[in-house]
Amino acid sequence: MHIYSPPLRDISFALYELAGLVRDSYFPESEENASEVITAVLEEAGRFAAEVLAPLSRSGDKEGVNLSEGQVHTATGFRDAYLRFSENGWNALSCPVQYGGHGLPRLLSAAVNEMWKSANHAFSLCPMLTMGAIEALSLYGTEAQKTTYLPNMVSGHWTGTMNLTEPQAGSDLAAIRTRAVPHHDGTYRLFGEKIFITWGDHDMTENIVHLVLARTPGAPTGVRGISLFVVPKYLVREDGSIGSRNDVHCVSLERKLGIHASPTCVMAYGNNEGAVGTLVGKENEGLKYMFAMMNAARFAVGLEGLAVAEAAFQKAKSYAKDRVQSRAIEGSVNPVAIIHHPDVRRMLMTMKAQIEAMRGLAYTVAAAQDHASHHPDISVRQQQQSFVDLMTPVIKGWLTETGNEIASLGLQIHGGMGYIEETGASQYFRDARITTIYEGTTGIQANDLIGRKVVLDEGKAARHLLLQMRTTLDEMTALKDSQWEECVRQLARGISSLECAIDHIVGHYKSNVQSVAASGVIFLKLLGIVSGGWIMAKAALASGKQIQAGSTDGFYRTKIETSHFYSQHFLPLAPALAEIIIHGGASVLFVSTDEF
Repeated sequence: MHIYSPPLRDISFALYELAGLVRDSYFPESEENASEVITAVLEEAGRFAAEVLAPLSRSGDKEGVNLSEGQVHTATGFRDAYLRFSENGWNALSCPVQYGGHGLPRLLSAAVNEMWKSANHAFSLCPMLTMGAIEALSLYGTEAQKTTYLPNMVSGHWTGTMNLTEPQAGSDLAAIRTRAVPHHDGTYRLFGEKIFITWGDHDMTENIVHLVLARTPGAPTGVRGISLFVVPKYLVREDGSIGSRNDVHCVSLERKLGIHASPTCVMAYGNNEGAVGTLVGKENEGLKYMFAMMNAARFAVGLEGLAVAEAAFQKAKSYAKDRVQSRAIEGSVNPVAIIHHPDVRRMLMTMKAQIEAMRGLAYTVAAAQDHASHHPDISVRQQQQSFVDLMTPVIKGWLTETGNEIASLGLQIHGGMGYIEETGASQYFRDARITTIYEGTTGIQANDLIGRKVVLDEGKAARHLLLQMRTTLDEMTALKDSQWEECVRQLARGISSLECAIDHIVGHYKSNVQSVAASGVIFLKLLGIVSGGWIMAKAALASGKQIQAGSTDGFYRTKIETSHFYSQHFLPLAPALAEIIIHGGASVLFVSTDEF
């Protein structure tokens, strides 16, 4: 059975040629030393992913997790793997140096995280949520909270979670009821129940730091009355040592379609005297603070879409090369491996081209996050942050929707054997399904994209992205090479279609919000596909320059061929999607809800 192999060459190409790592990153070392650091990090991360995490993915899926006497127990091997993970410093890769982190670019961290997620989706969720909690506390925590929690979270000795969802609320955070009652010592006592809490309890670390949304007495109704609290599993003494058990417990585990080795917990706060928590920032501003964690998680979940697609592609490709069935369509005498059949090659190329577009786009956004935080020019920082804000729902929504489609294709290539659990193809299909749901469904991402990221600034950030796309298009057009003609034509049509859709949304949102919102997911898909075409055009140009410079490496020729495939199979969808956005939204509203 195929075991995941990190695609280091493709990852390095995306890092250097598409996202501009080293050239545009901010390392304390010289550029030469930075390249050595990057190579070492990627190779060691790849080795850990392949040798330690990947072998546990299948066994963890079969064994799952269990709750016994109030304690969640993880699958065999997970605890030891996590101990090695934290001891090797992987948890601290991009964390703040002042709390023990390495302070490396988020771009490099994104590449490493992709490998963790491909190798073992369930395992990777634990450090992912810890990173989000570190982000929120770094930005908004008190000095006491930072001193108490961040060094241990950055080292990986403690993990973190976010607790938002409640049974009656779902994605509607305005409806949460968890109470936070002030105590005479300046702390709070929390009472309530949270559901769907990923890695809410486990046996891999000595403490778990929960970030919990709750309401204080007299708080305003709706989202304006939400506050954020730090609630540790075990209380922490003044000297930093572990104290008594807090009144927070996992009371049950969800039985899920996939990610079986990741505990999804129902958490009870305050079944007795109340769970002790401390306020983060100011009362009633918790939603703003939680969004720092949520946006980090949304980008990370987008990477899960990419990662599961890569893993599913590798398994499908391996199977297609080994599985001998039927004669070739041109009439060979003997049966051939199914990779020789045209439709199987089409499916594999469909997977490959989209994965490369997804990776390039995700890494480009990660690079923009670095620029938004560190660039010396404030105007550049603002512009880069606008790009990150615009693309975060696309990374979350488009990458996960596409990841689901690719995982499904992987199962299809396996044929009937894909439906049999023993082959392992179905695990990717099952694991992928949650990615379009948690951290906000695709519909929620689309609402955010249209309402907050496009309409709010009257399309300014979106139109700046169009300018970047046209710059790439002009560069390709200027080559006046016949091999690029179809790519140029399709990218030009894609950009024009996207521009028409943006104009329509900005022009009609206020007057007909329901009609525009009805096509929100279609717009998200359009923006993802055209952005992917832009990335693939950049990949083709970078590869062409390498060939022109004398390289005979077939890697670059393959990149160009994959770019052609993307432009011919995906960019032609752009005009049709724009047509739906402009003319199809209203048709959703014609039918009465009683007709369903």
